[in-house]
Amino acid sequence: MNANVLACALAVTLLAACSRTPSDAASTDAGAAARRGARLRIAVVPKGTTHEFWKSVHAGAVKASRELDVDVVWKGPLREDDLKAQIDVVASFVAQGVSGIVLAPLNDAALKAPVRAAAQAKIPVVVFDSDLAGDEHVSFVATDNHAAGKLAGEHLGRAIGDKGRVVMLRYQEGSASTQRREQGFLDAVRALPGVTIASENQYGGATTETAFKRSESLLLALGAAEGAIDGVFTPNESTTFGMLQALRKTNVARKVKLVGFDTSEKLLGALREGDIEALVVQHPFKMGYVAVKTMVAHLRGEPVEKRIDTGSRVVTKQDLDDPAVREIVSPDIARWLGE
Repeated sequence: MNANVLACALAVTLLAACSRTPSDAASTDAGAAARRGARLRIAVVPKGTTHEFWKSVHAGAVKASRELDVDVVWKGPLREDDLKAQIDVVASFVAQGVSGIVLAPLNDAALKAPVRAAAQAKIPVVVFDSDLAGDEHVSFVATDNHAAGKLAGEHLGRAIGDKGRVVMLRYQEGSASTQRREQGFLDAVRALPGVTIASENQYGGATTETAFKRSESLLLALGAAEGAIDGVFTPNESTTFGMLQALRKTNVARKVKLVGFDTSEKLLGALREGDIEALVVQHPFKMGYVAVKTMVAHLRGEPVEKRIDTGSRVVTKQDLDDPAVREIVSPDIARWLGE
């Protein structure tokens, strides 16, 4: 994003918060509102709204809201590279005086000022999925992303016999969650003396289309069709699907072992078919559920943990018929979202 545009967006955010009168701020003191028995209204702001991951998060948030008898408002940018849109959404919720904001920040630094503005307006923030610089949020609910990345690296190493050349396609700069996965993966494979990292500095971008184009170029440049690449790691849903398409187009799916991250019906289908070696899966439904429950507990004056790990695991083709795995990778979204 252009620095001037971002600066303007942040200024608008801060102005929306700072222009509130003391009585306005008092009226949004959510702790006091909860004690008065006022109905809580929780804003949930994802990184984007198109990936299957976020639909599962949304469903988990709705489940928590129904159990706790609070209102949840779900709104975020369409694309995961629209930082200005996410900043504007947060600013709007601050101006509305919601009880609390549950936020998955697109950038670990750029969302710091909007969260500070919320705190100044006495609107608490729970951060989820991807970490945020600073300590003005009340809790962080997420996967231990470094540990999850290590799981991917260890599994890919075993899949290629702990020797060969591997590629990591990054997601996009500023995304703390995927950066930690990427580092975890690199730490794991660098511990394997027989494994060489052929590429680790290319970014797929926020969409499947950009990830596909980058993957195709990368595979061509590194000679994947000639057998020069043994394994690939991708750190999120869009990069995994983009790389899958590129591997299929270059006729090296299955020959090149792909360990991806997150799930969708298409990715699970490719895993069952054997075109994907394994997927590291999070618990997005649980993440949305726990994030909203944590916010409500805080608003009602209960103590909450500063960091909450919602877990991750490797899923292979052999695991897909395990009921416990099915509950994670294919939650009943329609029950909660009415789809």
